Amino acid sequence: MLISFNEAGVASASDRYSISRFNPGHQVIGLRGWDVLIVRDSVGLVYTVPSVPMDSGFLSRYVLPEAESSMVPDERFLGKIRWYVQPIEFGGDPNVEMNVIWVNHEEHAQAVTWWNDLYRSVRSLPSATAEQYSRLW
Repeated sequence: MLISFNEAGVASASDRYSISRFNPGHQVIGLRGWDVLIVRDSVGLVYTVPSVPMDSGFLSRYVLPEAESSMVPDERFLGKIRWYVQPIEFGGDPNVEMNVIWVNHEEHAQAVTWWNDLYRSVRSLPSATAEQYSRLW
């Protein structure tokens, strides 16, 4: 799955995903797969980053597919994004059907932001407390 935002949608998507808080200097230009954001930096270089954790340490260079590629929209999934109820980073199992739901773009952005806020708050805890907290999931 590949979702590409047009230039008018880039600013809106970047705001929805709070990219300026999590990866300053980047814009969200699309989604790859179910849990990877495609972002562009201020000089135009394109990267992917997991939706959770949306951490600059996980940025990876990416080459967008050519516009003439054979990608065809799948009407069954129009406006829907697959989401893990409990993200893999937090111990969620991608192979358990009960851990998968379908959400719209707004719900996806809200979930991504919420889990990234949680990720950062846990990372800021002293290591012993963070380890104890991580056992909850």
